[in-house]
Amino acid sequence: MRYSSTIRLLAAGTTLIALGTPALALDGNDLVKKLNIALYMQQGEGIVPGSVEVNGSNVTLRNSRFEAGASQGGLPLGTIEMEGVEEDAGGYTIETVTFENVDLRQDKTEISASDIVMSGVTVPANTTGNSLDSVLLYDEATTGPMAIKVDGKSVASIGSSKLTTDVSDDDKKISFDLQVADIKADLATIDDPATKQTISDLGITSLDGKVSMTGSWDLEPGTLAIEEYAFDFANIGRLDMAFSLSGYTLDFVRSANETARAMEANPNKEQAEQAANLAMLGLMQRLTFNSAMISFADDGITEKALDVVGKQQGTSGDQLAQMIKAMTPIVLAQYNIPELQNALSQAVNTYLDNPGSLTITAQPPSPVPFPMILGAGMGAPNTLPQVLGVTVKAND
Repeated sequence: MRYSSTIRLLAAGTTLIALGTPALALDGNDLVKKLNIALYMQQGEGIVPGSVEVNGSNVTLRNSRFEAGASQGGLPLGTIEMEGVEEDAGGYTIETVTFENVDLRQDKTEISASDIVMSGVTVPANTTGNSLDSVLLYDEATTGPMAIKVDGKSVASIGSSKLTTDVSDDDKKISFDLQVADIKADLATIDDPATKQTISDLGITSLDGKVSMTGSWDLEPGTLAIEEYAFDFANIGRLDMAFSLSGYTLDFVRSANETARAMEANPNKEQAEQAANLAMLGLMQRLTFNSAMISFADDGITEKALDVVGKQQGTSGDQLAQMIKAMTPIVLAQYNIPELQNALSQAVNTYLDNPGSLTITAQPPSPVPFPMILGAGMGAPNTLPQVLGVTVKAND
């Protein structure tokens, strides 16, 4: 009976302990380690916390810094709160990551940022694979107001930023959308006299605009497509860029990071730069050019710029425009690109007569390997427009 009672007591105690302790307690240090590995950081780099606290499914990193390497310096991060953390097959999922507000001060400059949050974070267990399971992912990253002040006066600010991502159903492609709103800058704070005078002549004392970028990354062929990368500022215009290339695989990214690390570790900077250039040239052999586009839509800056530059040269904006139209075919003639010369000259004429938009597109009939582009550039540069399928249009 005594033996039976002892067994029952031990069983009851074991049950109480099991109920009072998580079945698999989180390892906060392992989480930080794998997070830094996913960021392609070496030991001692990346997020370096002063302490790691685990409370149920929450992990708190206190007195944290981001260390980018010996020659890069560090950035204080303060307290980082991770909520809803779960271990997942050696990796981790995190519902939300909240960063402490940034308040950096150096000499007369102050940089601040608030409401920095990431959600739906996935930290991979292994970063050596070739699928999205090997990539650090997150559903959304947002920031609130950001500002730069000098001597207490606002120089530049951002109202908010938001980056969202979406993984395809087959886990092979990720799409992303970045929106940076309410970008403002006070150009009156520029000290250089010549630049200050030019800005004054243009009648632009401040910047007010936004930045947006949308695109996707298909891992298997390594197709990185930036569908829109736009800078849109009032009273100036909208600069829009897009490009697509293939071969940008996870293996390419890892090789590029290894090259950067090797360059940083080499004390002979000249030798390191030469080696890095050769390595990057080798990496470029893996890439294929698909398409590219750059476009500018005027919002009043063209006529102002012509007037200012014309005044500096002792003429009017209209006369300067006529001079540019006359000089364009002469300048282009030396490059022996007759088809593009005609198209570009016509586009410049159309744009300067009535500033609207100017668009340059490179759309080859089929993707072009980068080695072919480099070869054409060195051996027969006048063939590049045809190889890349370059076209120019104005006011479309």
